[in-house]
Amino acid sequence: MNICVFSSSSNAIPEVYFQEARDLGRLIGQSGWHLVYGGANVGLMNCCAEEARAHGARTIGIIPELIHAHRLSNPHDHEQIITPNMRERKYLMRKRSDAFVALPGGFGTLEEILEVITLKQLSYHNKAIVFINTNGYYDHLIAQFEHAYQETFAKESYRQLYFIAANAEEAAAYLLHYLPGEPVAKWFKVPEKDSTSQD
Repeated sequence: MNICVFSSSSNAIPEVYFQEARDLGRLIGQSGWHLVYGGANVGLMNCCAEEARAHGARTIGIIPELIHAHRLSNPHDHEQIITPNMRERKYLMRKRSDAFVALPGGFGTLEEILEVITLKQLSYHNKAIVFINTNGYYDHLIAQFEHAYQETFAKESYRQLYFIAANAEEAAAYLLHYLPGEPVAKWFKVPEKDSTSQD
């Protein structure tokens, strides 16, 4: 099974996040899985990939030309794919993967994991999606999700689209036992506009 990991490319973040990335990489290797990731030689990306390789995983780094040109691609991957742009990178990461995991990360990580949730919501795939909430990193995002449910911008059934794991061990256990559910119906029955409301 190919596990796609979205994560930070920063070296400036606290050590607790690097330890979680190492734990996830180790579990990917020990489980006999392989890693698909952003292909960088920095940050949590590199940390997870090194540990995955050290424990027997094949690593597939997919990196856009612009970042590769800055000598930020990992030379140790078993397979390196250089794409012309970010759009193609994300497409290939999704295509080559059987499940998706988000370690903590910045805007790029958020965009990537939210995109795969949206695509699952629309029934383009039915693969496992996991957030690893190290150090409560995703608490505010989870609160935003809850607000969307409360205000009916998101249906309650969308909760089954993803899983929030406290740590890498919990994430690996979820991936190991994941069974695709029935596709979630995207569309609400659109109500009539309240005639008493003000334009």
